[in-house]
Amino acid sequence: MSGVRVTTLPNGLRVATDPMPGVQTASVGVWIGVGSRHEPEAANGVAHLVEHMLFKGTDRRDAFRISAEIEDVGGHLNAYTGREHTTYYAKVLKEDVALALDLLADMIQHSRFDPADLDKERQVVIQEIGQAEDTPDDIIYDHWLATAFRGQALGRPILGTAEVVAALPREALTGYVAANYTAANMVVAAAGNVEHDRVVDLVARLFGGLPAGTAQSAVRVDWNGGDFREDRDLEQLHILLGFDGVPLPDPDYYASQVLSTLLGGGMSSRLFQEVREKRGLVYSVHSFAWPMTDAGVFGIYAGTGPERTEELVPVVCDQVRAIANGLSPEEVTRARAQLKASQLMSLESTTNRAEQLAHALLVFDRPVPPEEIIARVDAVDADALRRVAARIFGSRPVLAALGPIGRLEPYERLAARLA
Repeated sequence: MSGVRVTTLPNGLRVATDPMPGVQTASVGVWIGVGSRHEPEAANGVAHLVEHMLFKGTDRRDAFRISAEIEDVGGHLNAYTGREHTTYYAKVLKEDVALALDLLADMIQHSRFDPADLDKERQVVIQEIGQAEDTPDDIIYDHWLATAFRGQALGRPILGTAEVVAALPREALTGYVAANYTAANMVVAAAGNVEHDRVVDLVARLFGGLPAGTAQSAVRVDWNGGDFREDRDLEQLHILLGFDGVPLPDPDYYASQVLSTLLGGGMSSRLFQEVREKRGLVYSVHSFAWPMTDAGVFGIYAGTGPERTEELVPVVCDQVRAIANGLSPEEVTRARAQLKASQLMSLESTTNRAEQLAHALLVFDRPVPPEEIIARVDAVDADALRRVAARIFGSRPVLAALGPIGRLEPYERLAARLA
């Protein structure tokens, strides 16, 4: 990242580039520092519905022209909504960066939010919600977060609910954009075969009229323990066991990432070896550490047949507790190597590099060079892992279970296993 440059325009919009002269492509995008946790409860799903509507037409282009113009040059245009950020990005050949930026600027600033298109798109999102409900290893994460952050914005689903989405008026979308799609709340980032000054000139011309606004902050959240269980006629029981995690700016962040890799991040991890390879209890088992700006979650997912449930849960709990009893130098070194390799391999993608750069600016207000990340990972030792494990696994657990739950032990017994 030695060539990374950042320029702040007069309206406060930050423009960042990460040049990769050896490639023939570029990824450009707009990262916005709001997501589903910044929505009012009565408008849950508005951030995601806005994302859909920005592809439906502007004053200059209808929906077909938006897709056709990027595909005419062999590029692709995409977007996604998260809990803390919303992203619109394009990947194109190096000579088409100006077109990609023009499309993004037009969509973000001049979308029509046509009432007829909105009626149709509400139905599309409702179908998407229904599809998620029919995908147990997907929807279980929503139930888990709703339990962990009960009654709080962070616990509400990104897609919203069918009832709320069906009733969202056009004014809710345009008001959300006016309040949140402002220069202080955005980063435009480009990575690949790009020239910084040219990108800045283009962005200044295309986004210079964007209102300055103010950067949004989220309401503080509190972790809740407890469980969610839904009996469904499924072949497998889907289980998600989780704990209060580590936020991005926290000194223990990198230790939490190494811990997740060691516990359930690959085929050599403790969970994979003990639960799948030695005992054959599952097809899929893994752990994850999801950090946010002011909170974090640490989870373990497993899917198993109902007849194996009584054996699976104690084994998973035993593996969690075993972290405190000893870590071999070999597995610590292996987990660090996996994490470092994943970070360095991601730098071969223009899209990943643009995203990492924009994300760092939104969270830390500065680029974070790979060398700093690698050094922080290398500094994680067994003592740091035991410390962060005690911190994470000492929180009150949250269990979500979806499927044939008849043989799943009571929450109190599971919590006692982890105490």
